[in-house]
Amino acid sequence: MNELITTLGQSGDIAIYLLIDMAVAIALLGGIRLTMGLIGNVNTNDELAKKDNFAYGISMAGAVAAMGIALSGAITGELAGSYGVELLGMLAYGLIGLILIKAGRFIHDKFALPAFNKHELILNRNISVGLVDAASVIATAIVVRASLIWVEGLDINTFIAIAAAWIVSQVMLVLITRIFEWKFNKNNGVGFQATLESGQIALAIRYAGYLISTAMSVTAASYFIHYDATNLWLGISQWAVMSLILMICLTLLTTIAKFIVLWGINRREEVEDQENIGIATIEFATSFSIALLLMALMT
Repeated sequence: MNELITTLGQSGDIAIYLLIDMAVAIALLGGIRLTMGLIGNVNTNDELAKKDNFAYGISMAGAVAAMGIALSGAITGELAGSYGVELLGMLAYGLIGLILIKAGRFIHDKFALPAFNKHELILNRNISVGLVDAASVIATAIVVRASLIWVEGLDINTFIAIAAAWIVSQVMLVLITRIFEWKFNKNNGVGFQATLESGQIALAIRYAGYLISTAMSVTAASYFIHYDATNLWLGISQWAVMSLILMICLTLLTTIAKFIVLWGINRREEVEDQENIGIATIEFATSFSIALLLMALMT
């Protein structure tokens, strides 16, 4: 009987912690739309419902998904010791996630795809750019989630570690973009960014697969590194090196997998010349699957 009472009491505590976590999460998810409207100086009601701007909807959907992914790293399932500490932790991690996602979008705009104004193109209903924008914030959120799970406690070292992991992810995402762009430009008479700007959806889907799978490989790298606040920079350095190694492995394995899955099909011609969305989606799924398997192998 005493065990039953204890279990019920613990269940009651868990339910309250769950309510705190979900209340903060839902508030932050709702805040995505508000911040997108304020930062972009956009009436979101008009874009989503009156103008039926699908590109803007896709971009916002990516931001909402990214926030949910990041927040899932803050909810560990462990009791924080008090309701106040749990609330503070969720708010802190949630706000960090929101800031880093927005910062990641800025980095992607200015360094990965600097040739065009992404915000302006999305407002002009460019679906390919909307897809790329959604993929970039989701990729950032995947790494933010990994860093939130990796760190321990809630102090200055925690925030330094999260920020450093975010920097590693942004370097990797810009690097994979440059490689992707170099390969595309070599095979075509027109530039990669100009093609995205023209609205090539198939290319955007393929590129989105590269971004998200790269972020997943960076996440897999974190499984090798033990968090130690006293040797923080050693851990971050090891994470960066392992991320680069796994990104190379991912590229090689994905190339082999795509060759086998799409045997007998000229993927470059189908996606880049004929804008075959079906083939591009299969490539996306293949990249995602290999990255997921890589993560499973590393755990």
